[in-house]
Amino acid sequence: MDKRTVRLLFSSVAVFFIMLNVCAQDWPQVFGPNRNNISPQKGILRSWPEKGPEILWSVELGRGFGGPVVKDGKVYLLDREENQKDILRCLDFGTGKELWRFEYEAPGSVMFPGSRSVPTVDGNYVYSVGHNGDLYCININTHKPVWHKNLMTDFGGARLPIWAITQCPLIYGNMLIVLYSQDPYAGVVAFNKLTGDIIWKTDPIGNETYASPSIAKIGGEDHIVVVFSSTNPIGHREVPRSMGKIVGFKPQTGEILWEYNNWENHIQVAPPLDAGEGRIIVVGGYELGTAMIQVEKQAGGKYSVKEIFRHNDFGDHTKPPVLYNGYFYAQFSTNSKRDGLCCMSMDGKVMWKTMRNPSFDKGSMIFADGLIIASDGATKLYLIEPDPSGFKPVATASLLSEGGAGSENDPVASRVAGSTQNWSPMALANGKLLLRDQRKLICVRVAK
Repeated sequence: MDKRTVRLLFSSVAVFFIMLNVCAQDWPQVFGPNRNNISPQKGILRSWPEKGPEILWSVELGRGFGGPVVKDGKVYLLDREENQKDILRCLDFGTGKELWRFEYEAPGSVMFPGSRSVPTVDGNYVYSVGHNGDLYCININTHKPVWHKNLMTDFGGARLPIWAITQCPLIYGNMLIVLYSQDPYAGVVAFNKLTGDIIWKTDPIGNETYASPSIAKIGGEDHIVVVFSSTNPIGHREVPRSMGKIVGFKPQTGEILWEYNNWENHIQVAPPLDAGEGRIIVVGGYELGTAMIQVEKQAGGKYSVKEIFRHNDFGDHTKPPVLYNGYFYAQFSTNSKRDGLCCMSMDGKVMWKTMRNPSFDKGSMIFADGLIIASDGATKLYLIEPDPSGFKPVATASLLSEGGAGSENDPVASRVAGSTQNWSPMALANGKLLLRDQRKLICVRVAK
């Protein structure tokens, strides 16, 4: 092999690994590459200037809670306009310039109005679920829909759930998996991701839920895991009371493999998290805070489910906890609790809570390069060293604006949740963090 051939070979290998790293830095779905709020990003800045990390750009948005995703230098976000339209927006990651948009009529409003869910990008397609259950597959090159379904009306639903539909699509192989709504009940459906054809569908098997499906490894095999709410005693007084469920499905067929029926949280928003070794943790806030179960495959092929712990001393209203080095970190603030940022061991022991000093309330968290980047649900961004011995902030900055469902148009929402509701999931890719408030999306530099 001559020197020129060797140089070309090494050059090709270098390009391959550079491209591999770029792909690894993408944030293509809710909560990141593995839906667990853990990023491969290195070189996180250990200190910030007095005014906070550098703001690279900002873009005005409609009100809402829908977070961004990043793929191949582009940002995708589902926006919403004045209770009338859903708008899938594609922005340039480097500048924030809008490259294209796809919008459709979606009239209606619920308490805490605005966008809800986070898109998913896979190959040449972006998938999103709107406020009213409109599931679209959009070609990112033509910007046109490939297929469209409605997760309420196509499955016999006649009434929008109390908090609208909040599904963040899960891609598994050739399937797109989401929950459909027949308010007040829900089921699971798997579509062919390229055609929209139904591959499998369950009957309604649990109470309405606002949590999206997750994947967990059980005995070396993938299971689709879904959390269903317990009966909402306020919104559904006419329905017989029942406990919530954590259910495991066979991805290929939708067969129910196992169930846990002792979960009690009547507005389930946070999806389940794979805690390793067959353990699954679920968090909430109405009213149970957390439960961990152990799922094991038995000799005959069936599965056993054992409750490891269940208590109301740790939880998270809207997002799964961050797991690092055997400890969980979550923001446990609900209508009746203000426990702030909390740390809990793998066996369920709560190590510490910040309570209101400082306050953390439905914010977003990402673990990267040994640190947790956390928004507090209001105006501040924190850099935190995760440590079971105590809360260890490294840096903090006020980056987000106040605002939300204010008392002038939504007095109940303002009373129970305050006037600032910056609860959107964040995204981290290529050293840049995307976070939003109720008015804008901002991009800040957080790594070298």
